[in-house]
Amino acid sequence: MSLPLFLVESLPSERSCTLGGPEGHHAATVQRLRAGEELLLADGRGGTARAVVTAVGRGSLELEINSVGYVDPPDPRLVVVQGIAKGDRGELAVQAMTEAGVDEIVPWGAARSVAQWRGERGARARDRWVATAREAAKQARRPWLPVVAGSPDESTGRVAARLGAATAAFVLHEEAEQRLATVDLPGSGEVVLVVGPEGGIAPAELEAFAAAGAVPVRLGPAVLRTSTAGVAALAVLSARLGRW
Repeated sequence: MSLPLFLVESLPSERSCTLGGPEGHHAATVQRLRAGEELLLADGRGGTARAVVTAVGRGSLELEINSVGYVDPPDPRLVVVQGIAKGDRGELAVQAMTEAGVDEIVPWGAARSVAQWRGERGARARDRWVATAREAAKQARRPWLPVVAGSPDESTGRVAARLGAATAAFVLHEEAEQRLATVDLPGSGEVVLVVGPEGGIAPAELEAFAAAGAVPVRLGPAVLRTSTAGVAALAVLSARLGRW
């Protein structure tokens, strides 16, 4: 069984350290780790440390660091532009895509998005995506935390600009002729994939993305939900790029 992973702001510089705060509480109280058990610390930026529990406190652990390492960031970098969905479907998509290895998620306020992120509501919704990605990264034992784009919801124009700057760009669309399983992929750089909301991608949006250089692609004959399309596409890309 793989070691549990806990996220810290920075890796300890000393041989001994205390894991406190929410992560310490989760390790000591929820997972009930005990002296002699091992765990992993990660800073979410590739840095990792293997440690053994030497003592258990009230909501904290005393640790002895055994080794420190670094994992290079994945290349090519996988970015998913996710159309904002209603209810918890967006968070389900973020969770599954993080576990599947996405490197960045860009919330997109599409024309057919039922839910709209505006003002404080948008900031809170984005914060939920960030928290979901963090917890999913811990579950998947990922040394790199995926980035959730800083803007609460990107406009179609800004998404088109991001597509134009990518090494390769694709738009999932049920009427596309090309399959994601067969298109050419770069060996390095940034691959950006657009996933529409529940109502799909509007014709004007598809035209704007195609004009920016994005290639419409499909996965198969079935039309997937917005909460599952991204993770299915990431599985295809991860297998083709040798991540899996």
